[in-house]
Amino acid sequence: MNEITNIIQSPLFASQKKKLQKNQIKNLDEAVRNIAQNPKLGSGKVGDLSGVQVYKFNSINSLVLLAYEISENTLFLYSFGSHQNFYKELKNYINR
Repeated sequence: MNEITNIIQSPLFASQKKKLQKNQIKNLDEAVRNIAQNPKLGSGKVGDLSGVQVYKFNSINSLVLLAYEISENTLFLYSFGSHQNFYKELKNYINR
């Protein structure tokens, strides 16, 4: 696998990130760095979300899911959030 040289945030991802507190942003940035170093950390999805991977990490005592896709040397960040309605909202965002 190629080394990740580009990281692109979706508009949804960027707007979600603006609403976070500083310590949550720190945890999110650390998760993105982990993915950039080892893109196979996340679990691949099937069906409507095929090609999308989801990485799970903890932030302020809660589990956060981070959806991303890798294309050649680019990491595209779709969305993140708690498990409740996460996949439904992600599917709606990707398929629109």
